[in-house]
Amino acid sequence: MSLAFDEFGRPFIILKEQERKRRLKGSEAYKANIIAATSISNLLRTSLGPKGMDKMIVRYLLAACYPSPDGEVLVSNDGATILERAEIQNQIAKQLVELSKSQDNEIGDGTTGVVVLAGAMLEQAQLLLDKGLHPIQIANGFEKGCEIATKHLASIGKELDIKDEGHENLIKCAMTALGSKVVNKYQRKLAEICVKAVLSVADLERKDVDFELIKIEGKVGGSLGDTSFVNGIVLDKEFSHPQMSKAVDDARICILTCPFEPPKPKTKHVAEITSAEAYKKLYQQEQQYFTDMIKKVKESGANVVLCQWGFDDEANHLLMQSKLPAVRWVGGSEIELLAIATGARIVPRFSEITAEKLGSAKTVKELSFGTTNDKMIIVEGGKSSKAVTILIRGGSKTVVDEAKRSLHDALCVVRNMIIDSRIVPGGGSVELSCSHAVLAEAETVQSAEQYAIKGFATALEVIPLALAENSGFSPIDYIGNLKARQISEKNSNLGVDCMRKGTNDMLDQGVFETLQSKVQQLQLASQVVKMILKIDDVIATTEYYCPSTLPYLSLIHISEPTRQAEISYAVFCLKKKKKKK
Repeated sequence: MSLAFDEFGRPFIILKEQERKRRLKGSEAYKANIIAATSISNLLRTSLGPKGMDKMIVRYLLAACYPSPDGEVLVSNDGATILERAEIQNQIAKQLVELSKSQDNEIGDGTTGVVVLAGAMLEQAQLLLDKGLHPIQIANGFEKGCEIATKHLASIGKELDIKDEGHENLIKCAMTALGSKVVNKYQRKLAEICVKAVLSVADLERKDVDFELIKIEGKVGGSLGDTSFVNGIVLDKEFSHPQMSKAVDDARICILTCPFEPPKPKTKHVAEITSAEAYKKLYQQEQQYFTDMIKKVKESGANVVLCQWGFDDEANHLLMQSKLPAVRWVGGSEIELLAIATGARIVPRFSEITAEKLGSAKTVKELSFGTTNDKMIIVEGGKSSKAVTILIRGGSKTVVDEAKRSLHDALCVVRNMIIDSRIVPGGGSVELSCSHAVLAEAETVQSAEQYAIKGFATALEVIPLALAENSGFSPIDYIGNLKARQISEKNSNLGVDCMRKGTNDMLDQGVFETLQSKVQQLQLASQVVKMILKIDDVIATTEYYCPSTLPYLSLIHISEPTRQAEISYAVFCLKKKKKKK
């Protein structure tokens, strides 16, 4: 790197491309890749379980030394959300981000555990590499260990009747998912809301749930305990005129995708008004447009109008005079949900409005929140209940956003239970049980892969160890005793008593997870670890390893803005050094 100046005296840096590249091969490449991946898993390890800690991510626009005054702040303990927002630079570490996303997209829960498990497997891989095992042998051993563990999971999984005791089993499963979130104080109430929402849109015969029909809205103010379930749609809007009626019972709803405005020519035009009579004629013609529009709506029998576009002020005034409450600027996705919930047909032109295309709802009302006069429209009791809304309240935007993510995880868990109702106990019990099964099977393997299979069994124990550590126990002593009890009592339900309820039997505590989620975690983690272990040659810029001016952001930092800030800082240092000379 060298410093040069242009004709105006402005400095710039000349970089030779090859100087910024570095090549790693063999054991050095394995070590660099494993360190990068395990750094991410160690980041999330303290967020695992009901006693896990949250992470705060502040988005910087320039560099660490120049924080943005309006930088976005995120507080969460959801693994997928943390890794998605962290903007990770290292390409190997990005594979764990994709791993977390895959778990989130497929299952919706377990995004932290899958990354912690993958990191533990890579740590065991490093120990095996130091012993001289070939990476392919390690990867194959991990795959065999995964097969043994998934078979054992299927053998200890239990089928639950999701309709038993008023869907109590579904509620317990949702409570397990919410136990590690910021909403755990109200986990029973929120779990019941999630179960009610999923069952409202589920097709139990086909075992299918359409999440598009569940809308989650948040409003700052109140507490999480004020969160409610609405059998209909909630719009973050208000009636277009303050003097319109605030509540309409037995509503007949007209949904429009055309604006309350006069038609506009599609070509350039000029209207010359040369006299007062011509102006009055134009005004009367415009008034007639609005009058005809409102007349067509009234003649159809509608008493509420929901429009995707805006209103002219004159049209808004005429709607108020005609006692026709209206809402404008309703979003496209909300329009579709409203049509599903009310049984209405979306009308693209005023000439096509008929009574058959109107929807119906028990109530359409406007609610005010707090002292800031925030308002929302609630469309409740529609002809079809196949579209519902969960209205979340919270003390701040950060709390509301985290509650949205938490409820999404719980909804996914309930959906998975409807698709496949087999469950396994939680609290790290199945990981310990699978570890015993894998170790027993490893003794029968006569090749060097035996060590890799044992390494996989050791990696499984990291989940209960992390749960015990995060819950304030001495992890090694606690898990050692728990392993001995599982073997002596032959009870695979014994797990970490994170909530200190006095029993280690997870089924007695009502802590269980879907079998589908655990199997997916094992399979995804094994696949990603195998891919990382097969990389033995890396050619990349030095930033792949560690930026010179911001070393602590080597894995997690803002890519382009930070690079520009680093160059600016380097220019400043070089100029200062040159002046001293």
